[in-house]
Amino acid sequence: MIHLAKEDIRHTLGKFIVTAMGVGMLLGIVLIMMGVYRGMIADAEVLLDDLSVDLWIVQDNTLGPFAEASRVHEDLKYTIKGINAIDKSEAITFQNLQLPLANRKLAVLAIGYDIYGDINPISSQRLIQGRVLQNDHYEIVVSDKTLYKLNDKIRLGRNDYTVVGITHGTVASGGDPLVYVSLKDAQELQFTYTNKRIQTDRARGILSKDSYLVNAIIATLKDGYNVDKTAQEIRKWLHKSVYTRAEQKVVLTRNVVEKASKQIGLFTIILVGVSTIIIALIIYTMTLEKMKEISIMKLIGLPNSIIIKMIVEETLLLGIFAFIFGNIFSHLIYEKFPKNVLLEISDAWSLFFIVVISSIFASFIGVKKVINADPTAAIGG
Repeated sequence: MIHLAKEDIRHTLGKFIVTAMGVGMLLGIVLIMMGVYRGMIADAEVLLDDLSVDLWIVQDNTLGPFAEASRVHEDLKYTIKGINAIDKSEAITFQNLQLPLANRKLAVLAIGYDIYGDINPISSQRLIQGRVLQNDHYEIVVSDKTLYKLNDKIRLGRNDYTVVGITHGTVASGGDPLVYVSLKDAQELQFTYTNKRIQTDRARGILSKDSYLVNAIIATLKDGYNVDKTAQEIRKWLHKSVYTRAEQKVVLTRNVVEKASKQIGLFTIILVGVSTIIIALIIYTMTLEKMKEISIMKLIGLPNSIIIKMIVEETLLLGIFAFIFGNIFSHLIYEKFPKNVLLEISDAWSLFFIVVISSIFASFIGVKKVINADPTAAIGG
């Protein structure tokens, strides 16, 4: 028996390919949206993985520097270091900055750390040029996304900073590049006010002592100690909020990127729905165009099941070809996006099954038209 779906597609090949490509572009955007979400999660974990610490000690009743403002005293690190379970502890700061870049500003997240301390947030595997910080003042390590080169001068606050190192793949949870400065420079940038502000505060009897503050204390544990028990002890006796590495990841994924992930999810659902509607309309239109042929087939005794099979197969083939075009389209453009886009095979397979199911549902409108077709309409056509 002649394969009806194959012959019908050959008859309208141009329309079939153009439709598959159009729907494929929508499915490609769906894959990009999935990749953006995966990229956000991966970006959120970059700094956590580079630091690889067990505990984050932050201001009491706060979620920590990634989710909200947190300030603790720098010397708290010595108190933490005195706990038997603690192996290393260091102070760290986080600050959003706008770096001057040609005729515009570039948003970055600046990490301040003690260059003489035991914990260095700059991974040697990510350092692709230059070196790490070696001086307390006026040195900076930047991401290659900033487009700065070694020995470039960057004006921050009152001083010029020299680029001494360049990293790759260092981004914040929001996708902004990471830069690294010494803890002293970071405290000056974040907590030191302008001369006029200091003069005004002194006239009011206010003495600024913020330069001894940091945003968090990070710590690692000695072998054999329980991280949850240690965190509970610090909460109890030092009255600080403490998060384990696993809890900090939860804060990042739920509190920082949750809203964005919901928006991406909703947008993805809408695009899949639109793709299904388009496929259904195209199949319905193609069915209407061959109603006379369908009536003739029913008149000569061809059962509905064979005609219905033709409609369903055409719809499935349209969905599958659209999925293939969508994959090609997404891989061609994903690198053009400013944010990190991770295209994973598991997401592609998930979308494939969604497309197959959606195509089956989309075929119902054509199937209904076939079932209701009147064989006598073929007579005298």
